[in-house]
Amino acid sequence: MATTGNTKSDQGSSGRVDVSTAMRNAAEQLAQLLQREPDSVSSLNATDDGWTANVEVVEIEKIPDTMSVMASYRVSLDGQGQLVGYERIRRYARGQVDR
Repeated sequence: MATTGNTKSDQGSSGRVDVSTAMRNAAEQLAQLLQREPDSVSSLNATDDGWTANVEVVEIEKIPDTMSVMASYRVSLDGQGQLVGYERIRRYARGQVDR
């Protein structure tokens, strides 16, 4: 998955990329590092320095897929949408429901 280049239309008046570009960049750049396709972006928040996102990734595929092992990664992006850090914050079975 290739990272998108940021154009002026991707950036708001603050010079920060817009929310959809930040979400896309978080998923794409994490996929490049992990060599796994993200399943979803479960949260995205603006910070003083850029963005933080939680990205869900299938780490181990199993049958049935509800038994697959998922991981949630916290991804930090700068204001231009470039990944500056990430960490795995949780592993869980796909069928697991938070209480």
